[in-house]
Amino acid sequence: MNKEELIQFLQANKIWAKKNMGQNFLVDDEVLAKIVEAADLKSTDTVIEIGPGLGVLTEELVSRAGRVVAIEKDDFLAELLNQISNIKNPRRVSYRKKNDKVKIKIVNEDALDLDLSAYSLQLTAYDYKVVANIPYNITSAIIRKFLEADNKPELMVLLVQKEVAERIVARPGEMSLLSVSVQFYADVEIVDIVKSTSFFPLPKVESAIIKLKTKSEKRKVKEADLFRIVKFGFASRRKTLENNLAAGLHISKTEASDIIKSAGLSEKIRAQELTIEDWLKLYNVVNSKIKN
Repeated sequence: MNKEELIQFLQANKIWAKKNMGQNFLVDDEVLAKIVEAADLKSTDTVIEIGPGLGVLTEELVSRAGRVVAIEKDDFLAELLNQISNIKNPRRVSYRKKNDKVKIKIVNEDALDLDLSAYSLQLTAYDYKVVANIPYNITSAIIRKFLEADNKPELMVLLVQKEVAERIVARPGEMSLLSVSVQFYADVEIVDIVKSTSFFPLPKVESAIIKLKTKSEKRKVKEADLFRIVKFGFASRRKTLENNLAAGLHISKTEASDIIKSAGLSEKIRAQELTIEDWLKLYNVVNSKIKN
């Protein structure tokens, strides 16, 4: 579907993108193809799509995956998707059936409120994928919701704001609370950069396709305690890790320095320079020296 077809469809159905929901409709077939290719979909895959909107990406997912669960918060768009899910329409959407079972489930709900353990969703840990052009204002919250869940997805392929994507894939020296939080759970990469002209209405920022491959190994840490330490470390980016830990843990700078050196790190290091493994070492030392 090109931009002209999309505009005609929107006008005919009196549909307008809602800024408060971060709605921008993807109108670039090449970008669509790259998202689907990155997801490496198989006929046995279950896919969660967040914010399907007009169903452009949904159509591609349904044609390749075994089952698609489309989560749409907008009441009107959810109803529209329900109406066209099994019939042909001007947008050429024709959701297929397999063995007389509908391959798509449309859920009219806020993705952030979605119960991933619900029986009706049938989501098994590391046995489903999340593929979506998500509203940019909930990017961090959506990623956190799925990666921190007990039944995590195997893979996430998301279209997000370019600046956020770059923060997520940052390397030591440029790390942030966001990059540590994501990279603790997943191996990450930027698949491609997407220009604003690939959307309607035209967003003010460039975008990026990002791929998150969930790590399956179980780490022997209390995640809440680990990220409490990480948050302390990033409390003030201008200060050294020593100063931030001293303030956050309510200990002296000498004690904080001792902890840092015991983890094999330089006492003048800053939080943005640490790797995920460095944070885990720091966590172990803090646990052994301080009662939280």
